[in-house]
Order: sequence, then C-alpha cells, then structure tokens
Amino acid sequence: MNNIFITGIGTGVGKTVAAACVAEALGAQYWKPVQAGLQDTTDTQTVRALLSNPSLVRDELYRLRMPASPHLAARREGITIFEDRIAEQARKLQDPAHPLVVEGAGGLMVPLNGEVFMLDLIKKLEAKVIVVAQNYLGSINHCLLTAMALKQAGIPVVGWIFNGDHHTNEDDVVEWSHYPRITRIPRARKLNRDFVQVQAELMRPHLQTLLTA
Repeated sequence: MNNIFITGIGTGVGKTVAAACVAEALGAQYWKPVQAGLQDTTDTQTVRALLSNPSLVRDELYRLRMPASPHLAARREGITIFEDRIAEQARKLQDPAHPLVVEGAGGLMVPLNGEVFMLDLIKKLEAKVIVVAQNYLGSINHCLLTAMALKQAGIPVVGWIFNGDHHTNEDDVVEWSHYPRITRIPRARKLNRDFVQVQAELMRPHLQTLLTA
C-alpha cells in the first residue's frame, strides 16, 4: 500500500500541522482513522481548512467523543477498534495519483484496544513513517525511544519533522537516531492555507528524495 504514517514522540507535538504540510507537499490524501475527542474542532476539520484541495481529506472511521486514549474512549462508548477494519479502509482509499497520509493518535504505544497499539497498526498498513518531534524537557528521551521502537519493529522511517523553534537537540537526535531531518516547521504567526503551502513548498524536494531513496 502507498501509505505514509505520521506519528509523534507524544501528544501535542504538532502532528496535525505536519500531516497537513506533508499532504500538501505530495498532493496526498489525508486520513485520521481514529479521532478521540469531538468537543472542539477535530484534526480532520483542521486539515480540511488548511489544504489547497480539501476534497483530498477523508472522514474518520472511528469518531469517539471522549478526549482520551482511543481504547479508553472506545470502551466508554461500547465500541471496539479493529485494526483489520482500518487496514481494509486504507486499501479502499488507495489511489496511485494521491498517496495516503495517515495521522496517528499520540505516539507509537498508544493502545487502540486491549491488544493492538499504534505501532501494530503501522505495520498492518505497511506504511513508511514520518516522526514529528518538538523540543521540551525530556524530548530527547522520547525521540530516541520512538526511534528504537521503530527500528526493533523493522518499520521504514522517512525521517524527522521538527516543530517550533530550533534547538541544537535536533542535531543530536538526527545523529543518534540515524534518521534524517526532513524539515523544521516554525511556529505559525497565523496558521492558515498560506502558511501550509509555504512549508509544503520548502519541504517538497527533500521529502520526495527521501521517499524514493
């Protein structure tokens, strides 16, 4: 399958904005199969407002009201999240002209149900991974643990997207993980389509090179 999975080193590190920029850069479809938390604007709604072609944004497969880990939110609603169902929908969305950018929830070890974690879903989707990181106290540890888990699982990694202000930690993470830096997305003074298009244009050449390497 022609899938690119956007994961993060944790929650709130900028996966949605990164996913929007990647989708814009590649002319790709965007899909977040599991959304937990419907009180405010969903990630799908955010990306639909940010892409120049919002028709490439696909609706969620699981929409859970509780803003919590997917397995907890699903349990609260009496729902079971099935990775096979997600994989089947991903197959239906395959389009040679438009790769599928899949945004995960949280990090690699976020549980979808009592047995399956986000890492398992990535393997099921046969996806290449882009890891989104942000600098904060403890982020080096979270970055390298994420890299270690991906290597142990044998999952192909495209590289890192760093969010926010530059920090020398980025250089250390790239060196120690042996995964390349794709780009850094700066803080947006105004998050809109113009911002996403600029970031997409900046990352496109390097991203395309890494995807075909």
